[in-house]
Amino acid sequence: MTLRNKGVRRGAARLVAACLLAAGLVGTVPAAAETGAPGERPASAGGPVVVPVQTSGPAERRFNLVFMGDGYTAGEMPEFRADLERHLNTLWSVEPFASYRSYVNVWAVEAPSAESGVDCDPGLDAPARDTVLDMGFWGGCDPGSVQRLLTVDGRKAAALADLVPGTSAANRQVVALAHSSTYGGAGGGYATASGGNALSALITPHELGHSLGGLQDEYDYYARGVPGGTYSGPEPASAHHTLLSEGQMREQRAKWWRWLGEESESGGVIGRYEGGLYSTAGVWRPSRHSLMKTLGYAFDQVEREVMVRAIAAKVNLVQDHTPNAAPIGADRSVWVDVLHPVGGELAVTWRLDGRALDTRGARTVDLRGLRLSPGPHLLTATVTDPTPFVRDPAVRVSEALTRTVRWTVDPSVVTARGPSGAAFTGHTPTGSPVGARSVVHADTTHAVDGTPAVRWHLDGRPVATGDRNDRDLDLGALRIAPGTHVLTARLAGAGRLAGTGQELRWTVDARPVTAAYELSEPLRTVRRPGRPVEYVYDGAFTMRLTARDDREGAVVSRFRVDGDGWYTYYGWPTDADAPFRFSPGGTVIDGLVYGKLGRSRAVPWDDATPDHGTHTVEYRAVDAAGNEGPVRSFLVTLVPPRG
Repeated sequence: MTLRNKGVRRGAARLVAACLLAAGLVGTVPAAAETGAPGERPASAGGPVVVPVQTSGPAERRFNLVFMGDGYTAGEMPEFRADLERHLNTLWSVEPFASYRSYVNVWAVEAPSAESGVDCDPGLDAPARDTVLDMGFWGGCDPGSVQRLLTVDGRKAAALADLVPGTSAANRQVVALAHSSTYGGAGGGYATASGGNALSALITPHELGHSLGGLQDEYDYYARGVPGGTYSGPEPASAHHTLLSEGQMREQRAKWWRWLGEESESGGVIGRYEGGLYSTAGVWRPSRHSLMKTLGYAFDQVEREVMVRAIAAKVNLVQDHTPNAAPIGADRSVWVDVLHPVGGELAVTWRLDGRALDTRGARTVDLRGLRLSPGPHLLTATVTDPTPFVRDPAVRVSEALTRTVRWTVDPSVVTARGPSGAAFTGHTPTGSPVGARSVVHADTTHAVDGTPAVRWHLDGRPVATGDRNDRDLDLGALRIAPGTHVLTARLAGAGRLAGTGQELRWTVDARPVTAAYELSEPLRTVRRPGRPVEYVYDGAFTMRLTARDDREGAVVSRFRVDGDGWYTYYGWPTDADAPFRFSPGGTVIDGLVYGKLGRSRAVPWDDATPDHGTHTVEYRAVDAAGNEGPVRSFLVTLVPPRG
């Protein structure tokens, strides 16, 4: 929600976030060392300490998420670390962050506060606290604001972020966590979230939608509990709001016309749903519910495409290449090093004088076999992200998803030969298991005579990458059997390109994570052959989901009702340790509705008619390696109460 005023406190202007919150690894590491292990914290005399939490590459070449806490005293710093871990576990389970995690470095700036907690929490009459970031609810203790607007002093946040070497405003995003169990957050130049609320880990991706992607809220209210009225403005600039009909979108090729009619990632189908931009009528959004409307659901396809571009725009797909400042000879190999998304491979197309070369994705082309005629030639390598998350050609050809490197090739130039020892230069981290559907990569040194090959083996058996790009191996294409496996990458070559016996080794976790449910006592339980177990209730009931994995790391559980969108299980909004509560009409908490069985209901003015009858509840879990467990289900029959 866009704010219309600024809160001022203690004579200092606060940063006021642009948007109001109202709704509800795998990466590249240098071959020499895997840095950034959580828990490795330099000694401190009480001042701020920069802790690398996830290192996927040099800070200058990555998108850097910089987390900092406010209102955590020195003795409470372990709570900040636990809150941060919980927020990250949820973030990595949300697309597109899951697929592009390898583009991201994560840093924690640990700066103890003198006092515990933040200002005006939970009310305006709460005492002010002496904290490092001067965070506060009510828009910085502004009586004209709302409680859940959690702001931060931007100057102080920037000063702490500047302590992270290699980062700048251009390649980082600050997320400030408040030491509070009160629901709240904000998006804008600086994203904020309460650290310890049951829903707080879902606040972070929502606020990054604002701060990083420029997405707008899809709420149909400004103040909770008060319908927002009818929208009266022009066609919104927002990518996921419109005044157009579906027919007009198709005719004009406008807004989300490319996604219309497809099953939504957040439930239902992509279409035209009334309400958004704080209005209940007169403006439409793409999906019934999404992360920008209701915490717990996914970004829908329209929002996800925006977020892919936003993340990719923070990095360069081409990480390094054969120098091109001067003409190069035709007596050598030319190469590019590219990024490696966890969710897929980048495509590389080589062209000579505009003609495509048959390189089939190779990162290296040997000019010696092309027999070039005298005179200059133009060689190009175009790197593109072919992700299915993007359909807009303008996004696909933007610098975020397409980069081209150019060389002038002059056959009269003689290339000097130098050292060409083969070695790995970067790879997917080996310190933790990789998922059975992830893409694993290994980069190597280069020489003018060529690039050493990488040979992959799974449990000792050779496996092929499928094309001439031997830097990436898509484990999902191998259909690995359930269990634990060993993946290795070895250098191969001869003569000047011979390796030194180097080998990389990963544990592949292909064992599905399992989830289980526990329900409150039903009226009766029905078991029929060939059908899931059915539980009969005449009113509210509770469900607790638990997940179990054979390896360390967080597990995120999800459920859905009657085939609607998958919803992240977090306990209950007022207590993360309490089970989720389903009821015929839902439960109203602070102006929002949770747990209506059947057709979803987000706000009190949505239809509260009980959906009596039988409903299917499905559940599953995803583990720290990104493996999704099997989908299982049970039935719930809701009958009218007697009398």
